[in-house]
Amino acid sequence: MSFRTGPAIRSDACDLTALISTFTGDGDHRRRLVLDASWPRRWSTTWLFDGGQVVWPVRDLESVPVLDSQPVRRFTWRARQRHRPGLEPMISTGRQHGFESLEERDLLRALDFLRAREVLPQPFRLDFEHTGGRAAHIPDFLALMPDGNWLFDVRPAALVRDEDARKFAATREVATAAGWHYTVVTGWRPHVVGVLDALSARRRPRKDLLGLHGELLDAVAEGPLRFGELVESTDWPELARAEAVHLLWHRRLGVDLGEPLGDRSPVWLAGQQPMIPSQGRRQ
Repeated sequence: MSFRTGPAIRSDACDLTALISTFTGDGDHRRRLVLDASWPRRWSTTWLFDGGQVVWPVRDLESVPVLDSQPVRRFTWRARQRHRPGLEPMISTGRQHGFESLEERDLLRALDFLRAREVLPQPFRLDFEHTGGRAAHIPDFLALMPDGNWLFDVRPAALVRDEDARKFAATREVATAAGWHYTVVTGWRPHVVGVLDALSARRRPRKDLLGLHGELLDAVAEGPLRFGELVESTDWPELARAEAVHLLWHRRLGVDLGEPLGDRSPVWLAGQQPMIPSQGRRQ
């Protein structure tokens, strides 16, 4: 039985950077920002608490009680609007989160998959200085992740204008000063959005009344199996499909997020170093 090398994007071990395409063209715009010695004192962030605005200079961002804040700008729904707002449920936070576009919805779904502890939409308004005057920007999300705080903007690459790039450059400086990560999400690796969408259908908590979770995990304990072979190895193949997807979402099983999910998709036990079978399990 022939084997090939491992997956491009391991669902059980990947981080967000493996899933997305990012904007990196704001470096030239950094030179147009006013970043003298006192900029962290002059640049400010405005947050909303209990309906009232509170201003923090950038130098004091570490003291902001972010979990108590509210969005500084509310979502709007109206007829004939170009974007697609809505609410995305997240298992990792236990509540729904607003989004203003399908691209933002995709990011929320990925953050749920990666176990975000909290996600705050439109967390603050940044007021900053550049060589042409002053400007303001509201980032899309602030996410509290297992590896630290991540500040996000979401914008398809084709829609990024010079004005946007300047705002992104300013936001990157603020995130760095606060000790946060900052990313402008412009797109996704091939197939990632579709596979995460399929896995998310079975992300809610489930009672394993038939013991299928144990059967599925035991079946790949010695090495990977294709998805169809894996579910057929159980006592209840028809029901095992949903349970296998549930285990994939919760990262107890692994699959390649860079390939379409189907019966021929190799599946392995989380944490293993998989060698992917070309035709099935090695004999």
